[in-house]
Amino acid sequence: MSVMRFYYDPFSEFDRLFDDAFSSRFLRPTGAPTTETRREIYRPKVDVHENVENNTVTASFELPGLKPEEVNIDVSHDRLTISGETSTSQQRDERGFTVRERSWGKFTRTLMLPQGTKSEEVKAKMEHGLLNVTFPKAQPMQQPKRIAIE
Repeated sequence: MSVMRFYYDPFSEFDRLFDDAFSSRFLRPTGAPTTETRREIYRPKVDVHENVENNTVTASFELPGLKPEEVNIDVSHDRLTISGETSTSQQRDERGFTVRERSWGKFTRTLMLPQGTKSEEVKAKMEHGLLNVTFPKAQPMQQPKRIAIE
């Protein structure tokens, strides 16, 4: 039995196509000089788990280095959207040279929720860079039943 019923979401597909088309213009091609500018794309990984006993679904997002106040969670039109901005900076000295590495970028992930999920039923908890969002599982659809005519 599948965890969630798949609903075709044309908006997500449209966003993915644009991301793929336009991000390739900013990524360094294989074998190109490393002096070219390169835009890193941060897309949090997500796992979806079903808990049959509690009749809930939990989506776990990997957000290393982020604090809960840096993450936005929105529920609208049966869609759960996780967004935010990541920014990291590192500095170290190696053999008399100072090495500074910085990366930043905005991210967003959207999941379809079971139809009719109320925003107050969605719960979120973040620990050690792992955001767990839990919501009730969709009830099974009513099976068709033939009605006899009297």
